[in-house]
Amino acid sequence: MYLNQVNSDVAQPAMEGRRVQLYLLMLAVDAVLVMGSFFLAGGVYRGEWPLPFAISMGWAFLPIYIVIATYQRCYSVRGLDEWRFAIGQVVLTLVISGMLCTVMIFYAKAATDFSRVMLTLALTFSFVGISIFRIVLNALIRRSYGPSVSAVLIVMDGGPPIDIPGAQVVHTDTFDINDANDNPQGLDQIGRLMRGMDRVIVSCESDRRSDWASVMRSAGVRGEVLSVAIQQLGAIALEREGHQALLVVSTGPLALHARLFKRIMDIAITVPALVLLSPLMLLVALLIKLEDGGPVFFVQPRMGQHNCLFNMLKFRSMGVGKGDTAGARSTSRTDDRVTRIGAFIRRTSIDELPQLINVLRSEMSIVGPRPHALGSQAGEKLFWEVDRKYWQRHSLKPGLTGLAQVRGHRGATQTESHLVDRLDADLEYIRDWTLWGDIKIILATARVLVHPNAY
Repeated sequence: MYLNQVNSDVAQPAMEGRRVQLYLLMLAVDAVLVMGSFFLAGGVYRGEWPLPFAISMGWAFLPIYIVIATYQRCYSVRGLDEWRFAIGQVVLTLVISGMLCTVMIFYAKAATDFSRVMLTLALTFSFVGISIFRIVLNALIRRSYGPSVSAVLIVMDGGPPIDIPGAQVVHTDTFDINDANDNPQGLDQIGRLMRGMDRVIVSCESDRRSDWASVMRSAGVRGEVLSVAIQQLGAIALEREGHQALLVVSTGPLALHARLFKRIMDIAITVPALVLLSPLMLLVALLIKLEDGGPVFFVQPRMGQHNCLFNMLKFRSMGVGKGDTAGARSTSRTDDRVTRIGAFIRRTSIDELPQLINVLRSEMSIVGPRPHALGSQAGEKLFWEVDRKYWQRHSLKPGLTGLAQVRGHRGATQTESHLVDRLDADLEYIRDWTLWGDIKIILATARVLVHPNAY
């Protein structure tokens, strides 16, 4: 017995056929719903059933929709597995198709009968109908096929376990993969297992990877080999340069357009904010100067993007010469170093306002992981000694506010868990960044400007 086999002759090739049938079903239902939407829109708008122009417009719109929907992967494995993705692609397809249809009508000189209201109604009805159909279809697919319509086979051959929902798992016994290429019967057995699979993943010892790779290439399947060493490196892709294969272990978290949008938002907020808040900032500067005659700003080196240091500005809230540039001592609630005006501006977060200048200099962003002082400690350890992932938070510009702050992670880090909570939030922000997410964090910041841990 070469393999502990579960259903070696399961008709996995039929899965691909079923997917094709589901794609055709989706396409047919989409076509019916689109035409029905134009029929309904014409009746609602003009009260004529059917409205000839609405039907003609539907026939013109339908082929455009189908072509764009195919290009936008509306009929794909992911479109079957994830209803949110499916609905998102439908929205994009309807918008693009609507714009193209409008252009066609304009150039066909049929604008005299054209109604933007009727087209909008038809697109709205189409969206509602197709979205409901996608949700219902996804529920039926999950009931019939499990979490995915992809056929995945996991071969366990002495490597670490792999957990993929819905995947078939087989374990090797006495089969010697080293002799597989000289054993037609063994190759036949493996080939029958792999036939029709969308993915075959092998977890094996390092000395057997090349043999499994050869077998999977000859079987003509998408083959993947789990590597603990690569997993420890955190590799995210494989690049080829000539005849050399290179592992990609890191990449910038944001694409160029995302960095551009984020910078535009920073400037759009910072410039008006500096203008509007300048009277308040001048008043605070005057009060700080009047209290003890010392400098207005506290300048402290902090770690910024790319692990590069920059001088972060704050309104000085402690007595002259009492500020801790290294940040080794966290400020406590009854800290005797804090001045009277300092206590107020720290409690209300006004002391952070000069960092708008750092944002203007492009050293910081409005939203991002908060920059920490180099000597900051959690318990008895420096921040980077608590978790090796700490430095990864510097892949984006530090922010005036961030996800950790709106979740209430502020103030002294008295225990290691306090730092871990902040780090987890920062890494989540970097991983899941969206412009809308930044906007939500900015709005949520208003709730935590005055915070019990701000002292």
